[in-house]
This record gives sequence, structure tokens and C-alpha cells, in this order.
Amino acid sequence: MALMPKRQKFRKQMKGERAGNSKGGNFVVYGDFGMQVLERGWIKANQIEACRVAINRFFSRKGKVWIRIFPDKPITKKPAETRMGKGKGAVDHYACVVRPGRILFEVGNVTKDQAQRAMGIASGKLNVRTRFVERVETVKA
Repeated sequence: MALMPKRQKFRKQMKGERAGNSKGGNFVVYGDFGMQVLERGWIKANQIEACRVAINRFFSRKGKVWIRIFPDKPITKKPAETRMGKGKGAVDHYACVVRPGRILFEVGNVTKDQAQRAMGIASGKLNVRTRFVERVETVKA
């Protein structure tokens, strides 16, 4: 079952702007370790699912995984060998727009080595460069 919105106000969207850095979701909040994206791009719903499966299989029912992104952007595609014109194509799949700094996945209740190896396996499923990050404890004075 692919990730997709339950309902949307408009069925089709324009390409949009990918410039700039992530405005939010830049810090590990829920778990102890995370995967942070280093370049901008679109991540498809099936790539997110592939990462989730890879991380869960590596941990084999240990630890906890949080997915911090959701594919809410409809990507359209016209059929093969179709002439130009006749409007925009039908919705083919859904994607998530990511910008540098965004945390994609978080894991908790596992060792640093386990988390690092799981995130390495999952990053191979993505079309953007990522890095492993740890939770930073902030002290309020």
C-alpha cells in the first residue's frame, strides 16, 4: 500500500520551487538518531516505503522508527507515444519535496552502530545524498 493523501483540494499540482533550505523538520526530535538529506529533490512514495522496510528488516522487531516526511505532491505523467497537447496527464504517483537539512527518518532504542548501518542501507534506496545525524540535547539557561 503506497503512501498517498486521503483527499486533496486539487488533483493536479504544478512543479513548484525547490530552491532554498528546509524551513522545518531539521532536528532529531523523536528518536536518538536520524537521516538528514543534503540535497534537494523529490522522494517518491515507493522509495519511502522501501526505506521503511529496509530499516525494519535490519532491526528485526527491535527499536522504533519514525518517518518524518509524507508524499503529498501529485506527479502526473502522459502515456507513452502520445502526441503533444490534449492537456496535462493523469496522476502517476505521489512524491515529497525535500530540501537540504530535512530529517527523513528517525530511530530510537537501538545502538549507534546499529542505527548507522540501518540508515546506510536505507540511504541506498533514495535518489538524494543523506547523512547520519545524532540527537543534540539543548540546555535552556
